[in-house]
Amino acid sequence: MSSPLFVCVIDDDPSLCAALVNLLRSYGHRAVAYGSAEDFLVSADLNRTDCVVSDIQMPGMSGIDLRLLLADIRPDMPVILMTARTEPVLLNRAAAANPFRVFQKPFDAQELAESLADMVGPGEAAMQGAD
Repeated sequence: MSSPLFVCVIDDDPSLCAALVNLLRSYGHRAVAYGSAEDFLVSADLNRTDCVVSDIQMPGMSGIDLRLLLADIRPDMPVILMTARTEPVLLNRAAAANPFRVFQKPFDAQELAESLADMVGPGEAAMQGAD
């Protein structure tokens, strides 16, 4: 069996962070939450994170700006962006940052699980599901 992913959830909504961390843990992944991109960037988790799930709209650095910064310092790290906003300009800007996925809130938990399985790879995801 492959090791679980270490996922950092970044959102300024503490209740959403808690819900996503619990969901990710229920899928067997390790997860922690940060209330801002800036807090994540100065943490020790930056160098050991396998994936980031970040809100787009936050005070301070946006999820899009975080994705662009991570593309320079951790190009191997997949970033999933999420937003409740529906403006085409924002969604196009998010897509242009080349995230692994962009989710509209509220999104289906199974979609997130499938995205994480895609990161792990088909063979490893099948092994994880065999637990």
